Amino acid sequence: MVQAYILIQTEVGKASIVAETIAKIPGVIQAEDVTGPYDVIVRAQADTVDALGRMVVAKVQQVDGITRTLTCPVVHL
Repeated sequence: MVQAYILIQTEVGKASIVAETIAKIPGVIQAEDVTGPYDVIVRAQADTVDALGRMVVAKVQQVDGITRTLTCPVVHL
């Protein structure tokens, strides 16, 4: 299982609805609207890195109101 944090910037005033919408996507563990340089932080998981990438591109990035994403895979050192 691969996990990642997805840092999301949204259009002004859209953070709450973006977080609510993303929280319903299969594989999303948690989605929270936050303050700072990013508007929403998501924790997601998938079976492989490729599956995680497909989820981000095909599902997360398609949510209305998102302007930019940054995916940070979790590593165990």
